[in-house]
Amino acid sequence: MADGLDALQLRYGGLSGAELLRPLVRDEFRGRIALVSSFGTEAAVLLALAAEVDPGIPVIFLDTGKLFGETLRYRDTLIKRLGLTDVRTIEPDPAELKAADPEGLLWQSSPDACCHVRKTIPLDRALRGFDAWITGRKRFQATTRAALDAVERDDDGRFKVNPLATWSRDMIQAEFDRRDLPRHPLEADGFLSIGCMPCTDRVAPGQDPRSGRWAGLNKTECGIHLGAVPRNVSFI
Repeated sequence: MADGLDALQLRYGGLSGAELLRPLVRDEFRGRIALVSSFGTEAAVLLALAAEVDPGIPVIFLDTGKLFGETLRYRDTLIKRLGLTDVRTIEPDPAELKAADPEGLLWQSSPDACCHVRKTIPLDRALRGFDAWITGRKRFQATTRAALDAVERDDDGRFKVNPLATWSRDMIQAEFDRRDLPRHPLEADGFLSIGCMPCTDRVAPGQDPRSGRWAGLNKTECGIHLGAVPRNVSFI
């Protein structure tokens, strides 16, 4: 069993990339850690690092039903290229989705509620049984992520591991080039952070990579990194 947060931060807080992943995946949380990936524009780097450490690590991919077709095809490309053997595509519960968003237009009236039923609740269910999860968040992506630690703890008590927290955009791009990793097909068209199709726009030159997410709204996160999910949520 892994030590507490303070001990893990003391032991691993100065590490990143594969140096951080290796002891946490193979030793501290062996068999009890998953990687959550959107298979977005920067996802290939973290997935490649994780595949080197353990190609059988569970990878959780949330298919909201609103994703770009390019993202789904990119997922399949990376799975084959990196040799990942346990990618789990998680979808919203059909009954909950029908009750909360019968017309499929909830994103227009309440994007937070749409994210909740399509992403937050399904991920919460998918992570049950795991003691830790790995994210691809980085400090440079947005001001809301500027103070990310290598290891955190979420409101449910799980550990969150951020192997690329301190990596710069240049470091990410250099790793793409070094490994000759395929790019997300929408990146060249100005989509630098890719989520659901209705809520993703191109990023203007000089803007932070996540400025194209929920553009024009007072919203910067889908919710999966904002806290615990109420256990008594019901849409029926």
